[in-house]
Amino acid sequence: MIFEPSDEELTVTLLVLPDCSLMSLAATLDPMRGANRVTGRSLYRWRVVSPDGSDPVTSSGLKVSADGKFEAGAQDILIIVSAFHALEHATPKLLAMLRQAAKQSKLIVGVEAGSWVLAKAGLLNGRKATTHWEDLEAFSQRFPEVEMQSDRWVRDGGALLTTGGGAAPALDMMLALIRARHGYSIALDVASLYVYDEVKQASDAQPLVSLGRLLNREPRLADAIKIMETHIDRPIPVSSVARRLGLSTRSLELLFANVIGQSPGNYYLSLRLKAARRLILDTRLSMADTAEQTGFSSISSLSRAFKRHFGQSPSKLRQ
Repeated sequence: MIFEPSDEELTVTLLVLPDCSLMSLAATLDPMRGANRVTGRSLYRWRVVSPDGSDPVTSSGLKVSADGKFEAGAQDILIIVSAFHALEHATPKLLAMLRQAAKQSKLIVGVEAGSWVLAKAGLLNGRKATTHWEDLEAFSQRFPEVEMQSDRWVRDGGALLTTGGGAAPALDMMLALIRARHGYSIALDVASLYVYDEVKQASDAQPLVSLGRLLNREPRLADAIKIMETHIDRPIPVSSVARRLGLSTRSLELLFANVIGQSPGNYYLSLRLKAARRLILDTRLSMADTAEQTGFSSISSLSRAFKRHFGQSPSKLRQ
């Protein structure tokens, strides 16, 4: 098993798809280099490959130097790193190769939108998985046979693992792998290379807003934002948010004004509008469905609020 104590070298293939996040790739690859460095041993040996052997261009426009073309051979771990336009890059040929590679790999990992590629290949059917928090609902609708979870990363059995959105869950996952194989001390040494305090568990939910120090500075405000995040499609009154926290509406308003500089109502609306903007940019949902999923009663009400907030209409943004 991969997640068991061992100092045997692991062979890792990183399949990098175009438009992936450079940060997610680095968070997946560099901890292996770090583990080799702090131990002075070759614990991990990796190859970076692309579907056709060319150097993939990341979402930031930077190219990644590929060691070669992806082949459905044997390796200990196969990691698919993907972000934008994942399904467009998941060609029938690539999916067939992934299905073959899954039979020869001890562990298959989907980083960020890599879970979309694994699901399209049928490798997540009947399995638990996660993906970027922006895409959880769309993923569930596209792949109802997958048990979608909002966790930072999910391991289903010994052979499949998926991570949530961004670099941090990928880094958490890699540190967990290093800790399982080589112990806490080495995992802490690797985390220290990045001045990173690993405080999240795999099962921690992915937040829409990175609350960071707000959790320590003003936990009631952080809790209020979490409540709002879970009611994007069906907004609740600010008074209900306050009541759930044991506060008066006035106290919650003062809290938001003093720390964030906005009223809770305006902040809540901005969360919904940002969610709508992501759906417009990153999905092909109709405007009616976008309005419904972000708590607006009609396309026109979404359009008015959207234009006031972003300075352009939803339809113009999508053009």
